[in-house]
Amino acid sequence: MMAGVSIPSARGRLQHHVAMANHTSWRVGGPARCLYRPAGRDDLITFLRFLPRDEPLFWLGLGSNLLVRDGGISGTVIAIAGALNKIERRTVTTVWVEAGVPCAKLAKFCAREGLRGAEFLAGIPGTVGGALAMNAGAFGGAMWELVTAVEVVGVGGENRRRLPQEYQVSYREVHGPEREWFLAAELCLTPGNSQVAQQQIRRLLRQRNGCQPTRQPCAGSVFRNPRNDKAGRLIEACGLKGASIGGARVSERHANFIVNTGNASAADVEYLIQWVAETVARRAGVSLVPEVHMVGEPA
Repeated sequence: MMAGVSIPSARGRLQHHVAMANHTSWRVGGPARCLYRPAGRDDLITFLRFLPRDEPLFWLGLGSNLLVRDGGISGTVIAIAGALNKIERRTVTTVWVEAGVPCAKLAKFCAREGLRGAEFLAGIPGTVGGALAMNAGAFGGAMWELVTAVEVVGVGGENRRRLPQEYQVSYREVHGPEREWFLAAELCLTPGNSQVAQQQIRRLLRQRNGCQPTRQPCAGSVFRNPRNDKAGRLIEACGLKGASIGGARVSERHANFIVNTGNASAADVEYLIQWVAETVARRAGVSLVPEVHMVGEPA
């Protein structure tokens, strides 16, 4: 049992029965059996070395793009935001960044350094680790277009460097060795004008804020865009803007967002996702694939 695990040299905070509604951007979700927030990279590796190798692990960044079901998570959540938070410029074109760094922070760092190509990351409401895990993208850019190497950790705390060719990367999908998680990435960018890069970020953020429900609890885009179309366009064309189940509602601002109006359960959100997908399939003949990761057990 986790309560009996002795971790003599790891700092950080280990909590039990933690409400995931307080750690996800949808503000829903049942309790995690354990949640560990490391003080840094070395503490995380030490913690993993002392865990039972069969302990279920769930990695948490900023809690976006994630639906934790109402029954919670019967395993250990590793919360890396605020812990794996280092960014360094290593060469004229190379940036090294840890997995807990928010994508928006990375975009602004690169712009200040006069490096171009990462501006699109300002529109992604998650961490670098999450962006690596799903090849997150926005405004025409995608995470793995920048990656030249990654650092990963295995279930027993083993640490290694891997190259992009060791992964199968496609639209919103990344497949690599099992039971490994991203610690950091090395990115290649293009030297350019810092002021132009910062202006581009401001323009992209205005565009995002103008059409997305950024002031309501949501998790980012719910569905992947089908080939040669947009999920939001299809959902809106089916008359589903404003549709609701319980406290979950399809956003009136952008149909590919589902918002928590204040009292939603995770089940409300999941049922609405299923209902929207079924309706679009029936009326438009298109199968929408969820972009959101759904984890945990039903209540």
